[in-house]
Amino acid sequence: MEAVVVNAISKTYGQEATRAVDNVSFTVSKGELFGLIGPDGAGKTSIFRMLTTVLLPDGGSASVDGLDIVKDYKEIRNRVGYMPGKFSLYPDLSIEENLNFFATVFNTTVKENYDLIKDIYVQIEPFKKRRAGKLSGGMKQKLALCCALIHKPSVLFLDEPTTGVDPVSRKEFWEMLRRLKEQNITIVVSTPYMDEATLCDRIALIQNGKILSINTPANIVASYPDTLYALRAEPMYGLLQAVERYAHTLNSYAFGEYMHASFTGDVREEDVKTYLRQQGIQDVEMKKTTPTIEDCFINKLKN
Repeated sequence: MEAVVVNAISKTYGQEATRAVDNVSFTVSKGELFGLIGPDGAGKTSIFRMLTTVLLPDGGSASVDGLDIVKDYKEIRNRVGYMPGKFSLYPDLSIEENLNFFATVFNTTVKENYDLIKDIYVQIEPFKKRRAGKLSGGMKQKLALCCALIHKPSVLFLDEPTTGVDPVSRKEFWEMLRRLKEQNITIVVSTPYMDEATLCDRIALIQNGKILSINTPANIVASYPDTLYALRAEPMYGLLQAVERYAHTLNSYAFGEYMHASFTGDVREEDVKTYLRQQGIQDVEMKKTTPTIEDCFINKLKN
């Protein structure tokens, strides 16, 4: 049985009827680590809020653990763990008090499910008397995850859990998710960070409330349709403009200290370099490069 089934779900906001989620469909298998990947405003949070029964959909249907998100909302709330993007624990309560409170809400105790959170909690236990509002970003994140897990949920929803967190804490967090997955917890995570997509079993690329693609990260990268090049020259801005104007350019954009571009199939590297020399751009470094999830996302947006 699928842990999450989403069927043509939609959500519209405001008098201008802004469609934040536009007929989105996907499934998540039991025990899977599934990622919703997209920038701010793509619709990820609205989807999470509907699946965790915080928000009613305007159209379509969805189920979690076979339970309808509208009719069976009370049972779903007992079964899922939800970590919203914004820190939402009680800042005036200590680590220990927050954890005990959430355990009590779900009619359980910290002791009963301690094995589930042990690997995470031991990292913040030395500070258990400290108020949650005084914690660092990484420690807040670990406490929020403990509180979301304390009732032993079957499905865990994590909305942009690593946004604003330092790189070391991000790495630790994904290691924690891998360990949780081994305990057969289904994990649905959203992130704007394309590099985190490769850490999921499957991903859905989303923009403007619509799904662009759903597959494994490897298959999405393998489906990139063109030869991709990395180019560098001085000045970079002039290079970007020249490649953008080139009649045979399919895609071009800045990418770190290089720019990435793909061209029509009959164009050779020397053709591109000759054109750039004619535009006054000399000493161009140009090489084939392997597409990333970010390249695939940009390609989907342009096509």
